[in-house]
Amino acid sequence: MNTSISLRPLRTCTGALLVALTLWGAVAAHASGLDSLENFVKTARSGRATFTQVVTAPPKEGVAGRSKTSTGRFEFERPGHFRFVYQKPFEQVIVADGQTLWLYDVDLNQVSTRKQAQVLGSTPAALIAAAPDLKALEADFTLQAAPDKDGLQWAQATPKLRDGQLQSVRLGFRGADLAVLDVQDSFGQRSVLTFSNFEMNPALPATTFVFRPPQGADVVRQ
Repeated sequence: MNTSISLRPLRTCTGALLVALTLWGAVAAHASGLDSLENFVKTARSGRATFTQVVTAPPKEGVAGRSKTSTGRFEFERPGHFRFVYQKPFEQVIVADGQTLWLYDVDLNQVSTRKQAQVLGSTPAALIAAAPDLKALEADFTLQAAPDKDGLQWAQATPKLRDGQLQSVRLGFRGADLAVLDVQDSFGQRSVLTFSNFEMNPALPATTFVFRPPQGADVVRQ
């Protein structure tokens, strides 16, 4: 995976980090999406959920872009830990252990590694796993509330540094949960993650965020 987590299989994704990454918040009734985001940053120390991800390529010459659907589960613990497990259509594991980001393509039996500090930055992963408060997020993102739509309260985060692959992230909240993460990259690709069965602040075993390359796997360090 490269630095934009679309969280598609490593062979075809423009970057798993755009996914990797997700937000949830406990919100008061009628709160705006920005209120939801702020409350999440303050209160969500850990979480887990299942997800469905639809990645749509940009249209070409008037032809609508093709879409691909993946499913899996997600866990995170602040600061700086998360795990995505893609189960269908291809098995893939993405783990951030606080120091290193690991990407494992099961079919290829290949592991890629990068230092977290070099790749998380202005990504959805930073929103989930790193920032202690809204002020810290505002160092890297322009944050704003968006109009309510489809029964959700929306917030938008736009990176202040525009030299990466991430263009914007929209977060749709329903009640206490983040229901949708809508990521647009600078190449026109859109990745929409829909979450279900979310648990706020579960006690996660420390081994959740430990990754060891399987025996015989090809390990590529970047």
